[in-house]
Amino acid sequence: MQNSHVKMRLIVLSFLQFAVWGAYLTSMGRYLGSVGMGSNIGWFYSVQGIVSIFMPALMGIVADRWVPAQRVLAFCHAMAAIFMGITGYIGMTKGAAVEFNDLFWTYSVSVAFYMPTLALSNSVSYTALGKAGLDTVKAFPPIRVFGTVGFIVSMLLVDFTGFQNDFNQFFTSAAWGAIIALYSLTLPSCPVNRGGEKKSLASALGLDAFRLFNQRRMAMFFIFSMLLGAALQVSNGYANTFINGFGAIEEYAGTFAVEHTNMLISLSQLSETLCILLIPFFLKRFGIKKVMLIAMLGWVFRFGFFAVGDPGMPGVLFFVLSMIVYGVAFDFFNISGSLFVDNEVPEAQRSSAQGLFMLMTNGLGASIGVIAAQEVVNYFTANQTDFAGWQTAWYIFAGYALVIAVLFAVIFKEKKA
Repeated sequence: MQNSHVKMRLIVLSFLQFAVWGAYLTSMGRYLGSVGMGSNIGWFYSVQGIVSIFMPALMGIVADRWVPAQRVLAFCHAMAAIFMGITGYIGMTKGAAVEFNDLFWTYSVSVAFYMPTLALSNSVSYTALGKAGLDTVKAFPPIRVFGTVGFIVSMLLVDFTGFQNDFNQFFTSAAWGAIIALYSLTLPSCPVNRGGEKKSLASALGLDAFRLFNQRRMAMFFIFSMLLGAALQVSNGYANTFINGFGAIEEYAGTFAVEHTNMLISLSQLSETLCILLIPFFLKRFGIKKVMLIAMLGWVFRFGFFAVGDPGMPGVLFFVLSMIVYGVAFDFFNISGSLFVDNEVPEAQRSSAQGLFMLMTNGLGASIGVIAAQEVVNYFTANQTDFAGWQTAWYIFAGYALVIAVLFAVIFKEKKA
């Protein structure tokens, strides 16, 4: 298979992978707020973290040991699409009377099957690139860019159609999911490591990746990944709701930021597109520690700019700056971390190790972080238009990221070249 053909196949995979997520990730909070579930936004976003505690590792074990990763990927996307479609149907039939328990459980099952696909799609891509004799550090970031493009296309689709305000965003996600489930079955086969030799129970279950905690440097990397992962879903859960709330103020009603919040937020993904391309240069020149520090400082500014911005002029410029630094905050952490793990662990453990990385970041970190953020927001904001309280909340989030950055700079030791 020619290199260009391999890259094109993986570009389509990356596009579809993140189109599924982009349909609802930044706009679900707005819909939940419109049907009276604003105080529970954190619980919906925490599901992504809670299921990531065990599902990516579990599916990674299956892909490492028994079933080729591309088939596991197809199965997970199919199940996620089915339950996301059911969630949309419930929202449609219940209308404004929909309640927490009506949506939460089917949505949770869908997310439980979707979250492992983030690591599985990485494993499929790395395997295909390796078979083609390509350097993953150089070849993968330009491919991953199209994942961001897919996310943006899906965001803009729900914005232009008005789906960001209602249950149709779930139907959109389900449609993307059905497409990628079928597409995944056509991808190059990934190896499994069944092996015939006698193995320990931990090896048989694919738990070898957890032994990485025996290495101090890797243990510190995963612990700080968890701590920084706490910031991942905060702005996804609350940025749209926060900005939309300004519409209740006459001065800001009808402004572009209020009417097309998803389009404004899509600047974050455009920033991602550019920042992904910078990762090979930054990793090779500065190493994982400095790249992670840059990401942590990016989160400080991401939250800080929300605190001082508003939809008018010049306040909206701070929102724009927040979107721009998001690319650095997200990519320099997620993509660089994934590549770091891929280069540091043996081939037989890579799917499990990617699952472990997901567990620490989108699992423990994100679930704890977004539930804590919900408590902060509910405590400081009496309602959606309590902007003094919102400002305090954003400053608290920025301060947290700054503390993590300082601790990481002092504690984490990078391996010398």
